[in-house]
Amino acid sequence: MDDYIATTNVSSTTTWISPIIMVQLQYQFPENSTFAADGAMGDGEMPEPDVHIITSGGRSMPAHSRILASASPVLERLIARPQKRRSSVRKIHILGVPCDAVSVFVQFLYSSKCDEEHMEKYGIHLLALSHVYFVPQLKQRCTRGLAERLTIENVVDVLQLARLCDAPDLYLKCMKLLSNNFKAVEETEGWRFLQNHDPWLELEILQFMDEAESRKKRTRRHREEQSLYLQLSEAMDCLEHICTEGCTNVGPYDMDPSKNKGPCSKFSTCHGLQLSIKHFATCKKRVNGGCLRCKRMWQLLRLHSSICDQPDECRVPLCSQFKLKVQQDRKRDDAKWRLLVRKVVSAKAVSSLSLAKRKREDERRLTTNYYGMRSFKL
Repeated sequence: MDDYIATTNVSSTTTWISPIIMVQLQYQFPENSTFAADGAMGDGEMPEPDVHIITSGGRSMPAHSRILASASPVLERLIARPQKRRSSVRKIHILGVPCDAVSVFVQFLYSSKCDEEHMEKYGIHLLALSHVYFVPQLKQRCTRGLAERLTIENVVDVLQLARLCDAPDLYLKCMKLLSNNFKAVEETEGWRFLQNHDPWLELEILQFMDEAESRKKRTRRHREEQSLYLQLSEAMDCLEHICTEGCTNVGPYDMDPSKNKGPCSKFSTCHGLQLSIKHFATCKKRVNGGCLRCKRMWQLLRLHSSICDQPDECRVPLCSQFKLKVQQDRKRDDAKWRLLVRKVVSAKAVSSLSLAKRKREDERRLTTNYYGMRSFKL
């Protein structure tokens, strides 16, 4: 094939690519044409240009085949192809993008540099060119530059180009911005163009939004469950603390109430648990199973028994009795209850690890502050 064509559909705006971007690479025998001086890339020390790049506006940019070939494997293959006619100069047509964008693209092939002003004006064109001609360094630069300049107005256009130019990072960032600001994006011209010309991408966007909402719900539910498991784990610690050491108004039967300790570090949980223990000890309805607070207390005692690994030495009431009952009724053991026990144990382990990590960080910070203060002379 004499032509290499890449097409992509993008909504028409004043600063973006036209609805159909066409990039053609074609070798032609020169016909006594004069070369424009403003497109020259070489200096006096370089060899004479042997390739001319022709843009949509008819501009001719002299260039060196070796430099183009070293920067782009696509150009390398095209330059290496034999010509139909013998000639000292080849022509490569780059059409469908502004002349200045082609000039910036060629300058990047020579210098590997692109300033912010050019990225602001021609970023989307340079992304298309870097994809077509396989210039990864420029493509990464354009991907970052366009991601930094995403707005409600241009996100649909950039999303379409990112999808066509295989830029997954830019595509994902566009999707997230669009999903978080969908109401505003719906009012833009780009979205209306998308609805009329690319229903598959519209469906893809709606599916992404639905999956994002599902992930948020799952994350929210997981956090709520973890919070519940942590609360139960804390309640287990407080129950053991009350039955072993005592806390304010409630303590072991063999401990003098006047010697009970003051409020502990988890007093908000511990205080509520003490009230439940007092109620459990005096409630008359619990015998017939008619008291909801007593049922919860039974569940806490059973949960403690399921977690406790020292039933012979444990001072929590009914711990060994629950252990014995579980062993006798193992066949009727509830799978949901076993799952709850595992979740609470896991939450307790995670809490212990995070607490240990915080202690290490606090110790490191105190040590740093200590030596920092020692460095000053008073």
